[in-house]
Amino acid sequence: MMDWTDRHCRVFHRLLSRRARLYTEMLTTGAVIHGDRQRLLGFDASEHPVALQLGGSNPCDLAESARIGEGFGYDEINLNVGCPSDRVKDGRFGACLMAEPRLVADCVAAMKQAVKIPVTVKCRIGIDDQDPEVALDTLGRAVIAAGSDALVVHARKAWLNGLSPKENRDIPPLDYDRVYRLKAALPHVPIIINGGIPTVAAAKEHLAHVDGVMLGRAAYHEPWRLLSVDPELFGEPSPHATMHEAIEALMPYIERQLAAGARLHSITRHLVGAFHGVPGARAFRRHLAENCVKAGAGTESLRAALDLVDPLTSASIAA
Repeated sequence: MMDWTDRHCRVFHRLLSRRARLYTEMLTTGAVIHGDRQRLLGFDASEHPVALQLGGSNPCDLAESARIGEGFGYDEINLNVGCPSDRVKDGRFGACLMAEPRLVADCVAAMKQAVKIPVTVKCRIGIDDQDPEVALDTLGRAVIAAGSDALVVHARKAWLNGLSPKENRDIPPLDYDRVYRLKAALPHVPIIINGGIPTVAAAKEHLAHVDGVMLGRAAYHEPWRLLSVDPELFGEPSPHATMHEAIEALMPYIERQLAAGARLHSITRHLVGAFHGVPGARAFRRHLAENCVKAGAGTESLRAALDLVDPLTSASIAA
């Protein structure tokens, strides 16, 4: 979710669910150690529980990055061994590391020694010509033995040779049963499934087989679905009954960010999918695109967009 789940996105999503765990964009160890840490790692206190996702393959650098993340107050450190982008492959992190399970285990062990918060791993079921039955089991057992507190599995292979990063999100077939078998083989290990899960109802079905479900693109492109996470999965009321209420609740945060120098579009770009199939949704999106991108735009522009959507119809979109 690089360039998507930034701090503004996460604050918005937290207004839709109190219980869902939020994840940062993947940050490289080089960026964490040598970059502008406040800009990269700073987050709003409302985001908890929130996990810092790291990319890297040097155990010492990952241990240092994990310590830095713990110091910033993150609730979890997640090592990404599933991203198939070219940048990731060239930097020797992400999905290519599935070919090096011992190194990944060394990285996990180093991070576990460095921090007290949970350390987890996100991976694919395999890469290229690997047999998923062997590859996932080998990696999973290695990182769990090294101390990983959970394993998040995107239920697709990543083809590093032959498919683009975008194609890797859709073309390799999903194999949820493979993740279920991993859970059966490791009954005491928390296993979270990811990949192509479109709805909260579908997530609920997976929970009959695994311990957790991670939503990526569905949560970002259709954030209104998150309004049903707490009532459907945790038996608790949503923080806000409607998307209108949630966006109104976001306004004070937006005003603070604008006062600190942020542009409105950096926040409203995450709201494009807030409404679905309701009168005014298209006008809402158009207003965001045409007005909230302007220099100096303020919350009045967002409120004008919100006024274009029928509040009565949109109240039931999460159902």
